[in-house]
Amino acid sequence: MSSPSASTEVLRVRIPAGELFVQRWFPAAHDPQRPTIVLFHDSLGCVELWRDFPEQLCLRSGLEVVAYDRLGFGRSTRHPGPLPLGFIGDEADSVFPLLREALGIERFVAFGHSVGGAMASVCAARHGADCVALITESAQAFVETLTLEGIRLAKAQFREAGQLERLAKYHGDKAQWVLEAWTETWLSEAFGDWTLARTAGPLGCPTLALHGDLDEYGSLAQPARIAALAGDNGQTVILDGCHHVPHREDPQRVLDRVQAFLHEVL
Repeated sequence: MSSPSASTEVLRVRIPAGELFVQRWFPAAHDPQRPTIVLFHDSLGCVELWRDFPEQLCLRSGLEVVAYDRLGFGRSTRHPGPLPLGFIGDEADSVFPLLREALGIERFVAFGHSVGGAMASVCAARHGADCVALITESAQAFVETLTLEGIRLAKAQFREAGQLERLAKYHGDKAQWVLEAWTETWLSEAFGDWTLARTAGPLGCPTLALHGDLDEYGSLAQPARIAALAGDNGQTVILDGCHHVPHREDPQRVLDRVQAFLHEVL
């Protein structure tokens, strides 16, 4: 017997600065009245790097799942210039509303990995009337020494032969821009005082902050701060033995936690 699969759709959404590559996954019993899960990728990520996680999330939750490549990443068009320091808030204000309009997304669950978790949080805060839940995975709420040390180490590793070519497999000739958009933004002095609390403010929806106890880019203070923004509606789950990408390291445990959370709050 073959494993169940979700139906999928690939499309492009035009925004003023270019085109976004988008993929959607639909469960067999798709109910358009139920919320859509929107995935926000990390600093080096794209739709393809989520691998089969969106489909598994769709099947486990019974909800439509949407993932997209931010401008400059993956199969989306080039970013028109350097990444601005306000890029996290910009995604919520200038891109996400156009994506929602193009896809007809009304109520949604925001789910973000790493810096995508910060973007998901800002989207949840600024579109609070329609955001029914927020899930962050390995997200940053502020810039800490561990974050910067991890980025400096990664930057050095990308100077080794073949490393940038691995990134180019997913981002093509945009790979160098993608790398520098991550490293140079986070390592810049001007970005050093960034906080999610100042960018997003209070979170009005149920919030689950997932974090690996071995995460090389953020201490356990990160999920604690995210959950605190949601007050009594915030909870943290620490994934023992996981580093920065739990949805690849231990996908079933992540899916179990997410499914239980969504069952509780939806």
